[in-house]
Amino acid sequence: MKKTLVLAMAMALGVSATAFAANPFSDVPAGHWAYASVAKLAAAGVVDGYPDGTFKGNNLMTRYEMAQIVAKALAKGAIGSDDKLVGEFADELDNLGVRVAKLEKKSDNVKITGNIRAHYVDYSGDDRADASKIRTRLFLSGEVNDNFRYVSMLQNEQNLINNSGDETTRFQRAYLTGKIGQVGVTAGRFEGFIAEGNVYDNRVDAVKLDFGKTVKFTAEVGKMSSNTGTYDTGVGDAITSLKWSDNAAAGRYYRFGLAGNVGKVALEANYIHADTVFSLGGTALSTTTVYADGADDKIYTLGANYTTGKTTVGAMYLKGSSDYTDLHNMDDKGYVLSLGYDTAKANKVGSIGVWAKYYNQGASTVIAHTMNGKYSGAFGFKGYGIGVDYTIAKNMVAGIQYFDLKDKDNYKATGNLNHKTLWSQLIITF
Repeated sequence: MKKTLVLAMAMALGVSATAFAANPFSDVPAGHWAYASVAKLAAAGVVDGYPDGTFKGNNLMTRYEMAQIVAKALAKGAIGSDDKLVGEFADELDNLGVRVAKLEKKSDNVKITGNIRAHYVDYSGDDRADASKIRTRLFLSGEVNDNFRYVSMLQNEQNLINNSGDETTRFQRAYLTGKIGQVGVTAGRFEGFIAEGNVYDNRVDAVKLDFGKTVKFTAEVGKMSSNTGTYDTGVGDAITSLKWSDNAAAGRYYRFGLAGNVGKVALEANYIHADTVFSLGGTALSTTTVYADGADDKIYTLGANYTTGKTTVGAMYLKGSSDYTDLHNMDDKGYVLSLGYDTAKANKVGSIGVWAKYYNQGASTVIAHTMNGKYSGAFGFKGYGIGVDYTIAKNMVAGIQYFDLKDKDNYKATGNLNHKTLWSQLIITF
């Protein structure tokens, strides 16, 4: 297609300039039908002539040459990134290294990502059976508008320890996240991660609001979502195991949090009030007690993490108060000490992360702990955990964790005071 015709079409699609050039090219006279288009583009600095002052409008123009003109028009501000020309020559512009924000934003409107975790866990000093599972998660996120995104997650778990092919598939995340003015908003079913997971790490159906930048205040209200597991009722030969997978970890809850940095120290404080907590210390309350429907729990936490270089040292104090533990005069305090060095980055082969933690938590300071170590009874626990993660290939991170935990309050009814857990996993992201 001839240059003059292409440029006339370009002008019709929205290229503009504020001034005309006086006879910019000797071979495009003022009376020529394409004069106005060429003059505007020349005035805007979008097109250049040949050294002899001619335009040679009868020459044929390639798509690549036209893309160069569009790129100049973008750079000069003669057209916007939403112009039809930009869409038409998107591939050529990409080859020229021109990034078009609006087009990229539109193409990224919906994203699908995911991860696969294969793990094997070995229990020692415990009556739990060893376990091996493959967990697959697919995340779907889409832009709702300039301020909000929708996020959902579908999870499938396959049990590899037996030959029955047990598996479950659940829709476990569905929420909106974004901002209204300066207030961050998350609403729906999302991951509740409270006090670094020492109090709770599981799904919640809730609304969370975040205020502030240097110092962040968080207000959250909702319900702690369903958990999984079994619990025993009765005594001796009369013990019956019942499922509690359909019961929520707790009923209605609310949380207030305050976080900020002082130099290299990150500080965070929380107050959590959870009604009808079905699981204290991560274990269901027996139906033989008056707390079969759960116990109210109030938890305070204060944590600090100091980071220097790649090393982080942390400490957290926790104080809980529940109907059940208060009645039985159980330890209601807790603390967690942590030490970490670097992290294994999925996109950096050979990167490594190492961590160690010491836990001493009364039952009322825990609802659903983030760690993979196991313990018995609604009495709290103490002990340590260590772990190493290593990126063996791009987007493939292998990890191993070991926990040695003991029940608190001298609980001996089950005879299982010591609980050792060896957890190994491989996480593949895509």
